[in-house]
Amino acid sequence: MNRSLYSALLYLISPLLMVYLIVRGFKSPDYRRRWGERFGIKRLQQTDLLLHCVSMGETLAAIPLIKQIQTAYPNLSITVTTTSPTGSAEVLRAFAGQVQHCYLPFDLAWCSKRFVQQVAPKNCIIMETELWPNLIHYLKHSGAKVLLANARLSQKSADAYHKRPGLNLPMLQSLDAIAAQSEQAAARFIDLGVTADNITVCGSLKFDLNIEQARIDAALVMRKSWNAQQRPIWVAGSVHPGEFDIMIQAHQRVLQQYPTALMVLVPRHPEQFDAAVAVVKAAGMLVARRSINDEVTAQTQVIVGDTMGELLTLYAAADQAFVGGTLIENGGHNPLEPAAVGLPVFVGPHHWDFNEITALLQREGALQVVNSSDALAQVLISMFNDKQGYQVASEAGRQVMLQNRGALEKQFALVDLMLKS
Repeated sequence: MNRSLYSALLYLISPLLMVYLIVRGFKSPDYRRRWGERFGIKRLQQTDLLLHCVSMGETLAAIPLIKQIQTAYPNLSITVTTTSPTGSAEVLRAFAGQVQHCYLPFDLAWCSKRFVQQVAPKNCIIMETELWPNLIHYLKHSGAKVLLANARLSQKSADAYHKRPGLNLPMLQSLDAIAAQSEQAAARFIDLGVTADNITVCGSLKFDLNIEQARIDAALVMRKSWNAQQRPIWVAGSVHPGEFDIMIQAHQRVLQQYPTALMVLVPRHPEQFDAAVAVVKAAGMLVARRSINDEVTAQTQVIVGDTMGELLTLYAAADQAFVGGTLIENGGHNPLEPAAVGLPVFVGPHHWDFNEITALLQREGALQVVNSSDALAQVLISMFNDKQGYQVASEAGRQVMLQNRGALEKQFALVDLMLKS
Protein backbone atom coordinates (compact mmCIF):
# COMPACT_ATOMS: atom_id res chain seq x y z
CA MET A 1 0.00 0.00 0.00
CA ASN A 2 1.24 3.51 -0.87
CA ARG A 3 -0.08 6.90 0.24
CA SER A 4 -2.38 7.29 -2.79
CA LEU A 5 -4.13 4.00 -2.11
CA TYR A 6 -4.24 4.79 1.61
CA SER A 7 -5.90 8.15 0.86
CA ALA A 8 -8.42 6.55 -1.49
CA LEU A 9 -9.37 3.96 1.12
CA LEU A 10 -9.82 6.69 3.73
CA TYR A 11 -12.19 8.54 1.40
CA LEU A 12 -14.20 5.36 0.93
CA ILE A 13 -14.63 4.83 4.65
CA SER A 14 -15.07 8.53 5.50
CA PRO A 15 -18.82 8.09 6.22
CA LEU A 16 -17.79 5.74 9.01
CA LEU A 17 -15.88 8.61 10.62
CA MET A 18 -19.19 10.41 11.07
CA VAL A 19 -20.69 7.25 12.55
CA TYR A 20 -17.69 6.99 14.86
CA LEU A 21 -18.20 10.53 16.17
CA ILE A 22 -21.94 9.98 16.61
CA VAL A 23 -21.42 6.73 18.55
CA ARG A 24 -18.68 8.26 20.70
CA GLY A 25 -20.94 11.30 21.22
CA PHE A 26 -23.70 9.14 22.69
CA LYS A 27 -21.24 7.75 25.22
CA SER A 28 -19.22 10.92 25.83
CA PRO A 29 -20.71 14.40 25.26
CA ASP A 30 -17.26 15.83 24.48
CA TYR A 31 -17.28 13.96 21.17
CA ARG A 32 -20.44 15.82 20.11
CA ARG A 33 -18.59 19.10 19.94
CA ARG A 34 -15.96 20.72 17.72
CA TRP A 35 -16.59 18.54 14.66
CA GLY A 36 -15.23 21.26 12.40
CA GLU A 37 -11.80 20.69 13.90
CA ARG A 38 -12.01 16.97 13.18
CA PHE A 39 -12.46 17.73 9.47
CA GLY A 40 -10.02 20.62 9.19
CA ILE A 41 -12.61 23.32 8.55
CA LYS A 42 -12.06 25.46 11.64
CA ARG A 43 -10.48 28.82 10.85
CA LEU A 44 -6.98 28.85 12.32
CA GLN A 45 -4.12 31.32 12.51
CA GLN A 46 -0.66 30.69 11.07
CA THR A 47 1.85 29.74 13.77
CA ASP A 48 5.58 29.10 13.88
CA LEU A 49 5.46 25.72 15.63
CA LEU A 50 2.92 22.90 15.50
CA LEU A 51 3.09 20.37 18.35
CA HIS A 52 0.86 17.31 18.21
CA CYS A 53 0.01 15.13 21.19
CA VAL A 54 -2.57 12.36 21.31
CA SER A 55 -4.30 12.04 24.64
CA MET A 56 -3.74 12.94 28.26
CA GLY A 57 -0.56 10.92 28.79
CA GLU A 58 1.31 12.37 25.82
CA THR A 59 0.08 15.85 26.68
CA LEU A 60 1.31 15.62 30.26
CA ALA A 61 4.72 14.53 28.95
CA ALA A 62 4.77 17.39 26.44
CA ILE A 63 3.80 20.19 28.83
CA PRO A 64 7.29 20.68 30.36
CA LEU A 65 8.82 20.68 26.87
CA ILE A 66 6.34 23.27 25.63
CA LYS A 67 6.98 25.46 28.67
CA GLN A 68 10.73 25.29 28.09
CA ILE A 69 10.21 26.25 24.44
CA GLN A 70 8.07 29.21 25.52
CA THR A 71 10.76 30.34 27.96
CA ALA A 72 13.53 30.14 25.35
CA TYR A 73 11.41 31.56 22.50
CA PRO A 74 8.85 33.92 24.08
CA ASN A 75 7.76 35.33 20.72
CA LEU A 76 7.23 31.97 19.07
CA SER A 77 3.61 31.28 18.16
CA ILE A 78 2.55 27.71 18.91
CA THR A 79 -0.36 25.50 17.92
CA VAL A 80 -0.96 22.39 20.07
CA THR A 81 -3.23 19.63 18.77
CA THR A 82 -4.63 16.51 20.41
CA THR A 83 -7.02 13.78 19.31
CA SER A 84 -8.93 13.16 22.55
CA PRO A 85 -11.02 15.32 24.88
CA THR A 86 -8.80 14.33 27.83
CA GLY A 87 -5.73 15.61 26.01
CA SER A 88 -7.57 18.76 25.02
CA ALA A 89 -8.54 19.39 28.64
CA GLU A 90 -4.90 19.19 29.72
CA VAL A 91 -3.81 21.66 27.02
CA LEU A 92 -6.48 24.15 28.01
CA ARG A 93 -5.64 23.73 31.69
CA ALA A 94 -1.92 24.33 31.13
CA PHE A 95 -1.92 26.91 28.32
CA ALA A 96 -5.29 28.64 28.10
CA GLY A 97 -4.76 31.74 25.97
CA GLN A 98 -1.04 31.05 25.46
CA VAL A 99 -1.25 28.68 22.50
CA GLN A 100 -3.67 28.02 19.67
CA HIS A 101 -5.38 24.69 20.29
CA CYS A 102 -7.62 22.37 18.30
CA TYR A 103 -8.14 18.70 17.54
CA LEU A 104 -5.91 17.27 14.82
CA PRO A 105 -8.11 16.59 11.79
CA PHE A 106 -8.71 13.10 10.49
CA ASP A 107 -5.97 12.07 8.05
CA LEU A 108 -8.19 12.49 4.99
CA ALA A 109 -6.00 14.16 2.35
CA TRP A 110 -8.16 17.27 1.96
CA CYS A 111 -8.49 17.67 5.74
CA SER A 112 -4.75 17.41 6.35
CA LYS A 113 -3.91 19.63 3.39
CA ARG A 114 -6.30 22.40 4.47
CA PHE A 115 -5.09 22.20 8.07
CA VAL A 116 -1.41 22.46 7.10
CA GLN A 117 -2.12 25.31 4.70
CA GLN A 118 -3.85 27.29 7.44
CA VAL A 119 -1.40 26.68 10.26
CA ALA A 120 1.61 26.69 7.89
CA PRO A 121 4.16 25.85 10.60
CA LYS A 122 7.86 26.26 9.95
CA ASN A 123 8.52 23.40 12.36
CA CYS A 124 6.49 20.52 13.78
CA ILE A 125 6.97 18.28 16.82
CA ILE A 126 4.99 15.05 16.96
CA MET A 127 4.88 13.20 20.27
CA GLU A 128 5.65 9.49 20.55
CA THR A 129 4.50 7.56 17.43
CA GLU A 130 1.39 9.47 16.41
CA LEU A 131 2.34 9.42 12.72
CA TRP A 132 -0.17 10.05 9.95
CA PRO A 133 0.95 9.68 6.31
CA ASN A 134 -1.04 12.57 4.84
CA LEU A 135 -0.18 14.94 7.66
CA ILE A 136 3.54 14.19 7.30
CA HIS A 137 3.32 14.47 3.49
CA TYR A 138 1.73 17.91 3.49
CA LEU A 139 4.00 19.18 6.27
CA LYS A 140 7.07 18.20 4.26
CA HIS A 141 5.52 19.51 1.03
CA SER A 142 5.09 22.89 2.75
CA GLY A 143 8.76 22.92 3.76
CA ALA A 144 8.26 22.28 7.48
CA LYS A 145 10.84 20.38 9.52
CA VAL A 146 9.38 17.48 11.50
CA LEU A 147 10.77 16.07 14.76
CA LEU A 148 9.34 12.90 16.29
CA ALA A 149 9.83 13.54 20.02
CA ASN A 150 9.72 11.10 22.93
CA ALA A 151 9.47 8.36 20.31
CA ARG A 152 8.57 4.90 21.47
CA LEU A 153 8.17 1.88 19.21
CA SER A 154 7.13 -1.48 20.61
CA GLN A 155 7.97 -4.65 18.73
CA LYS A 156 4.26 -5.08 17.98
CA SER A 157 4.08 -1.62 16.41
CA ALA A 158 7.30 -2.18 14.49
CA ASP A 159 5.88 -5.41 13.06
CA ALA A 160 2.78 -3.51 11.93
CA TYR A 161 4.95 -0.89 10.19
CA HIS A 162 6.90 -3.67 8.45
CA LYS A 163 3.72 -5.00 6.86
CA ARG A 164 3.18 -1.80 4.82
CA PRO A 165 6.62 -0.54 3.76
CA GLY A 166 5.26 1.33 0.74
CA LEU A 167 3.18 3.53 3.03
CA ASN A 168 5.32 3.71 6.15
CA LEU A 169 8.92 3.83 4.94
CA PRO A 170 8.57 7.11 2.95
CA MET A 171 6.82 8.65 5.95
CA LEU A 172 9.50 7.54 8.43
CA GLN A 173 12.35 8.55 6.13
CA SER A 174 10.90 12.02 5.68
CA LEU A 175 11.25 12.79 9.40
CA ASP A 176 14.10 15.23 10.02
CA ALA A 177 14.94 13.83 13.45
CA ILE A 178 13.75 11.24 15.96
CA ALA A 179 14.27 11.57 19.72
CA ALA A 180 13.95 7.93 20.80
CA GLN A 181 13.00 6.91 24.32
CA SER A 182 15.33 3.90 24.35
CA GLU A 183 18.05 2.01 22.50
CA GLN A 184 15.47 -0.67 21.68
CA ALA A 185 13.17 1.85 20.04
CA ALA A 186 16.08 3.35 18.09
CA ALA A 187 17.09 -0.09 16.83
CA ARG A 188 13.54 -0.79 15.66
CA PHE A 189 13.39 2.51 13.74
CA ILE A 190 16.72 1.69 12.07
CA ASP A 191 15.45 -1.78 11.19
CA LEU A 192 12.49 -0.11 9.48
CA GLY A 193 14.86 1.88 7.27
CA VAL A 194 15.40 5.13 9.17
CA THR A 195 18.92 6.53 8.89
CA ALA A 196 20.78 6.07 12.16
CA ASP A 197 22.17 9.62 11.96
CA ASN A 198 18.62 10.96 12.28
CA ILE A 199 18.01 9.19 15.60
CA THR A 200 19.12 10.34 19.05
CA VAL A 201 18.39 8.29 22.17
CA CYS A 202 17.17 10.81 24.74
CA GLY A 203 15.17 8.79 27.26
CA SER A 204 11.53 9.36 28.08
CA LEU A 205 10.02 12.74 28.93
CA LYS A 206 7.71 10.85 31.27
CA PHE A 207 10.61 10.63 33.74
CA ASP A 208 10.67 14.44 33.84
CA LEU A 209 7.08 14.59 35.05
CA ASN A 210 6.84 17.48 37.49
CA ILE A 211 4.31 16.93 40.28
CA GLU A 212 3.40 20.40 41.45
CA GLN A 213 2.90 20.94 45.17
CA ALA A 214 -0.54 22.34 44.42
CA ARG A 215 -1.58 18.93 43.09
CA ILE A 216 -0.26 17.16 46.20
CA ASP A 217 -2.09 19.65 48.42
CA ALA A 218 -5.29 19.11 46.43
CA ALA A 219 -4.92 15.35 46.87
CA LEU A 220 -4.56 15.69 50.65
CA VAL A 221 -7.66 17.90 50.75
CA MET A 222 -9.52 15.36 48.62
CA ARG A 223 -8.64 12.46 50.91
CA LYS A 224 -9.63 14.49 53.96
CA SER A 225 -12.97 15.34 52.34
CA TRP A 226 -13.58 11.60 52.08
CA ASN A 227 -12.81 11.20 55.81
CA ALA A 228 -10.40 8.52 54.65
CA GLN A 229 -7.06 9.52 56.15
CA GLN A 230 -6.89 6.20 58.02
CA ARG A 231 -8.57 4.02 55.39
CA PRO A 232 -6.50 1.86 53.01
CA ILE A 233 -6.98 3.31 49.51
CA TRP A 234 -5.93 1.96 46.13
CA VAL A 235 -6.52 3.31 42.65
CA ALA A 236 -7.38 1.23 39.60
CA GLY A 237 -6.27 3.78 37.01
CA SER A 238 -6.94 3.90 33.26
CA VAL A 239 -8.93 0.67 33.33
CA HIS A 240 -10.79 -0.64 30.29
CA PRO A 241 -13.90 -2.73 29.75
CA GLY A 242 -12.83 -6.28 30.44
CA GLU A 243 -10.95 -5.11 33.52
CA PHE A 244 -13.82 -3.62 35.53
CA ASP A 245 -15.00 -6.98 36.87
CA ILE A 246 -11.42 -8.00 37.66
CA MET A 247 -10.95 -4.84 39.73
CA ILE A 248 -14.22 -5.46 41.58
CA GLN A 249 -13.23 -9.05 42.35
CA ALA A 250 -9.82 -7.94 43.62
CA HIS A 251 -11.40 -5.29 45.83
CA GLN A 252 -13.86 -7.78 47.28
CA ARG A 253 -10.88 -9.90 48.33
CA VAL A 254 -9.15 -6.87 49.84
CA LEU A 255 -12.31 -6.01 51.79
CA GLN A 256 -12.21 -9.43 53.44
CA GLN A 257 -8.90 -8.44 55.06
CA TYR A 258 -9.50 -4.68 55.26
CA PRO A 259 -13.24 -3.99 55.59
CA THR A 260 -12.71 -0.21 55.48
CA ALA A 261 -10.64 -0.30 52.27
CA LEU A 262 -11.61 2.10 49.47
CA MET A 263 -11.03 1.58 45.76
CA VAL A 264 -10.94 4.48 43.31
CA LEU A 265 -11.93 3.08 39.92
CA VAL A 266 -10.89 5.36 37.03
CA PRO A 267 -12.00 4.28 33.53
CA ARG A 268 -9.64 5.19 30.72
CA HIS A 269 -12.35 6.68 28.50
CA PRO A 270 -15.18 9.03 29.50
CA GLU A 271 -17.76 6.99 27.60
CA GLN A 272 -17.12 4.16 30.07
CA PHE A 273 -17.93 6.16 33.20
CA ASP A 274 -21.56 5.05 33.39
CA ALA A 275 -20.64 1.46 32.59
CA ALA A 276 -18.14 1.42 35.46
CA VAL A 277 -20.76 2.68 37.90
CA ALA A 278 -23.19 0.03 36.67
CA VAL A 279 -20.64 -2.75 37.19
CA VAL A 280 -19.96 -1.61 40.76
CA LYS A 281 -23.66 -1.44 41.58
CA ALA A 282 -24.29 -4.86 39.99
CA ALA A 283 -21.70 -6.28 42.38
CA GLY A 284 -23.73 -4.95 45.30
CA MET A 285 -21.09 -2.44 46.37
CA LEU A 286 -21.70 1.09 47.59
CA VAL A 287 -20.37 3.60 45.07
CA ALA A 288 -19.80 7.36 44.95
CA ARG A 289 -19.27 9.33 41.75
CA ARG A 290 -16.49 11.88 41.81
CA SER A 291 -18.08 14.03 39.08
CA ILE A 292 -21.14 14.93 41.16
CA ASN A 293 -19.32 15.04 44.50
CA ASP A 294 -21.29 12.18 45.98
CA GLU A 295 -20.74 12.02 49.73
CA VAL A 296 -18.13 9.45 50.65
CA THR A 297 -19.25 7.79 53.87
CA ALA A 298 -17.71 5.09 56.02
CA GLN A 299 -19.87 2.62 54.09
CA THR A 300 -18.67 3.72 50.63
CA GLN A 301 -16.54 0.97 49.10
CA VAL A 302 -15.79 2.36 45.63
CA ILE A 303 -15.34 5.85 44.20
CA VAL A 304 -15.63 6.07 40.42
CA GLY A 305 -13.25 8.73 39.14
CA ASP A 306 -15.52 9.94 36.35
CA THR A 307 -13.80 13.27 35.83
CA MET A 308 -11.20 14.38 33.31
CA GLY A 309 -7.65 15.38 34.17
CA GLU A 310 -7.74 14.22 37.80
CA LEU A 311 -5.97 10.88 37.58
CA LEU A 312 -2.65 12.18 38.91
CA THR A 313 -4.44 13.82 41.83
CA LEU A 314 -6.33 10.62 42.57
CA TYR A 315 -3.06 8.68 42.56
CA ALA A 316 -1.60 11.19 45.00
CA ALA A 317 -4.61 10.73 47.29
CA ALA A 318 -4.11 6.96 47.50
CA ASP A 319 -1.69 4.35 48.87
CA GLN A 320 -1.27 1.90 45.97
CA ALA A 321 -2.13 1.73 42.27
CA PHE A 322 -2.95 -0.69 39.49
CA VAL A 323 -2.43 0.67 35.97
CA GLY A 324 -4.98 -0.61 33.48
CA GLY A 325 -4.94 -1.68 29.87
CA THR A 326 -2.62 -4.48 30.98
CA LEU A 327 -4.96 -7.33 31.93
CA ILE A 328 -6.44 -7.14 28.44
CA GLU A 329 -4.48 -7.00 25.19
CA ASN A 330 -4.22 -3.24 25.02
CA GLY A 331 -0.55 -2.42 25.64
CA GLY A 332 -1.00 -0.52 28.87
CA HIS A 333 -0.60 3.01 30.17
CA ASN A 334 2.07 4.97 31.97
CA PRO A 335 3.15 3.36 35.29
CA LEU A 336 5.45 6.28 36.08
CA GLU A 337 2.56 8.54 37.11
CA PRO A 338 1.71 6.62 40.30
CA ALA A 339 5.39 5.86 40.92
CA ALA A 340 6.15 9.59 40.82
CA VAL A 341 3.88 10.19 43.81
CA GLY A 342 5.40 7.30 45.75
CA LEU A 343 2.84 4.55 45.18
CA PRO A 344 3.74 0.87 44.80
CA VAL A 345 2.54 0.00 41.28
CA PHE A 346 0.94 -3.12 39.79
CA VAL A 347 0.27 -3.93 36.14
CA GLY A 348 -0.90 -6.91 34.14
CA PRO A 349 1.20 -8.86 31.62
CA HIS A 350 0.05 -6.91 28.51
CA HIS A 351 2.19 -3.80 28.97
CA TRP A 352 4.15 -3.80 25.70
CA ASP A 353 3.76 -0.06 25.11
CA PHE A 354 5.78 0.50 28.30
CA ASN A 355 8.02 -2.57 28.33
CA GLU A 356 11.28 -0.78 29.14
CA ILE A 357 9.78 1.47 31.80
CA THR A 358 7.91 -1.43 33.39
CA ALA A 359 11.06 -3.58 33.45
CA LEU A 360 13.04 -0.76 35.09
CA LEU A 361 10.44 -0.17 37.80
CA GLN A 362 10.13 -3.90 38.40
CA ARG A 363 13.89 -4.38 38.63
CA GLU A 364 14.17 -1.61 41.21
CA GLY A 365 11.32 -3.00 43.32
CA ALA A 366 8.71 -0.32 42.62
CA LEU A 367 6.39 -2.46 40.48
CA GLN A 368 4.98 -5.97 40.34
CA VAL A 369 3.28 -7.77 37.44
CA VAL A 370 0.05 -9.68 38.20
CA ASN A 371 -2.10 -11.84 35.95
CA SER A 372 -5.44 -12.18 37.77
CA SER A 373 -7.79 -10.63 40.29
CA ASP A 374 -6.51 -13.03 42.96
CA ALA A 375 -2.89 -12.10 42.28
CA LEU A 376 -3.74 -8.41 42.39
CA ALA A 377 -5.62 -8.79 45.67
CA GLN A 378 -2.71 -10.70 47.19
CA VAL A 379 -0.11 -8.02 46.40
CA LEU A 380 -2.42 -5.23 47.56
CA ILE A 381 -3.06 -6.98 50.86
CA SER A 382 0.63 -7.76 51.23
CA MET A 383 1.60 -4.12 50.79
CA PHE A 384 -1.09 -2.94 53.22
CA ASN A 385 0.29 -5.46 55.73
CA ASP A 386 4.00 -4.81 55.22
CA LYS A 387 4.80 -1.22 56.16
CA GLN A 388 8.53 -1.67 55.61
CA GLY A 389 8.02 -3.31 52.21
CA TYR A 390 5.63 -0.52 51.31
CA GLN A 391 8.23 2.16 52.11
CA VAL A 392 10.89 0.33 50.08
CA ALA A 393 8.62 0.15 47.01
CA SER A 394 7.48 3.74 47.45
CA GLU A 395 11.01 5.09 47.66
CA ALA A 396 12.15 2.90 44.76
CA GLY A 397 9.59 4.53 42.47
CA ARG A 398 10.68 8.01 43.44
CA GLN A 399 14.34 7.09 42.91
CA VAL A 400 13.66 5.68 39.45
CA MET A 401 12.05 8.98 38.51
CA LEU A 402 14.93 10.97 39.96
CA GLN A 403 17.74 8.91 38.48
CA ASN A 404 16.30 8.89 34.96
CA ARG A 405 15.56 12.57 34.61
CA GLY A 406 17.31 14.43 31.81
CA ALA A 407 15.26 13.54 28.75
CA LEU A 408 13.72 17.01 28.77
CA GLU A 409 17.08 18.74 28.32
CA LYS A 410 18.21 16.28 25.64
CA GLN A 411 15.01 16.60 23.65
CA PHE A 412 14.89 20.35 24.04
CA ALA A 413 18.43 20.46 22.58
CA LEU A 414 17.08 18.80 19.42
CA VAL A 415 14.13 21.20 19.34
CA ASP A 416 16.46 24.16 19.84
CA LEU A 417 18.65 22.99 16.95
CA MET A 418 15.60 22.65 14.73
CA LEU A 419 14.20 26.06 15.60
CA LYS A 420 17.54 27.77 15.02
CA SER A 421 18.27 26.11 11.68
